[in-house]
Amino acid sequence: MRYNDQLFALLAHTPDTEKQLLVQIAEGNEAAFRQLYYCHHQALGTYIFQLTASRELAEEIVQDTFLKIWTDRQSLATVNNFKAWLFIVSKNHALNTLRKIVRERALQKQWQKEHATDTATDMAPAETPSYAVLEQAIRNLPAQQKKVFILSRFHHLKYREIASELNISRETVKSYLRNAADSIARYISKRSLFLWVLCITWF
Repeated sequence: MRYNDQLFALLAHTPDTEKQLLVQIAEGNEAAFRQLYYCHHQALGTYIFQLTASRELAEEIVQDTFLKIWTDRQSLATVNNFKAWLFIVSKNHALNTLRKIVRERALQKQWQKEHATDTATDMAPAETPSYAVLEQAIRNLPAQQKKVFILSRFHHLKYREIASELNISRETVKSYLRNAADSIARYISKRSLFLWVLCITWF
């Protein structure tokens, strides 16, 4: 029987044998760690999926959890009920991840609310000279570049959607957006360093 099969057989019998495996991992045994992962990652993934409702997120959390286990492997020697411990650690990580996602989405919505703009063509008069500079930079673009820029940045259309709307290729859309970004950056950099940085972060 191969070493890996022996470990599977051991884990299938008693908690004491899993305890021995944890001690081996604590000592840096990578093969033992792989077996521990194989034995638990599917059940753990199913559990985390129930919490997150996202297969991709569940897989990420499982990987992060086992990475943390390996990084802090010296502490495994003191763990008595590994499965219970594993599920607690992963649950805490999942909840922290979900809270982080909620915070990020709330901040994003708040930012969008504070910076909401309908379109570049009927943009409300800017309240500050900086935004007036940005508006003028957009107005100065060649007609086709301006259309592509507005459809992309204000209507949030994808490259293929813009290409279909204007009857041009996707590569042309990309080229127009690059040229528009360069033109706006050059225009703004001469008048407002703050807006130049803001514009660059869009791309």
